[in-house]
Amino acid sequence: MASNQESIHGTKFPFQVQEMERQMNLEPQKKEFDYSKRSQWLRAAVLGANDGLVSTASLMMGVGAVKEDIKAMIITGFAGLVAGACSMAIGEFVSVYSQLDIEVAQMKREKRREDAFEAPKVEVQEEENDESLPSPVQAAAASALAFSLGAMVPLLAASFIKAYRVRIGVVVAAVTLALMVFGWLGAVLGRAPVVRTAARVLIGGWLAMAITFGLTKLIGIKGL
Repeated sequence: MASNQESIHGTKFPFQVQEMERQMNLEPQKKEFDYSKRSQWLRAAVLGANDGLVSTASLMMGVGAVKEDIKAMIITGFAGLVAGACSMAIGEFVSVYSQLDIEVAQMKREKRREDAFEAPKVEVQEEENDESLPSPVQAAAASALAFSLGAMVPLLAASFIKAYRVRIGVVVAAVTLALMVFGWLGAVLGRAPVVRTAARVLIGGWLAMAITFGLTKLIGIKGL
């Protein structure tokens, strides 16, 4: 009787503790989210949006160099948006599909090298590898969407301003702000120096618009 009371008041329950530990070990452990995959997708989206922003704004600036009509600038920007989004989607689809073929072929070669005794392990690895395989359709859709979002910035900036000089200034200002934001996001996701990266993106965008504007203006003056 005393021994039973001592075991109760002494709070020593070896069997209960072992049972709890066994149940905890049997419970399936949740997989931790791989944040590196998220950063890669976000960085690709930022680069795609930056591409749409710079290319569409440069096209609009080029047309604006020879035509002051707002309709011509908007139509050019919209055509650039559609053409660029389609080009990005097709290019990304082909590129990711090629990567998918390479990874699938590599998985098949590794599977043939496995022994028959490790069949259960191979099945588990195949399920994990199937989940990690890239999706060409998702990559194409993400690229087209990111490009379109970036291209919408100069289009929206120029849509409601009829005055030519004001319209050009507003487009440059809107693109400058967007370039700074995209440069900052790219630096944060890539863990690069923020000021240097943002400045590089900003200067690159300015150069693209300036070169397109200048060369188109030159062609327009020469009447070629």
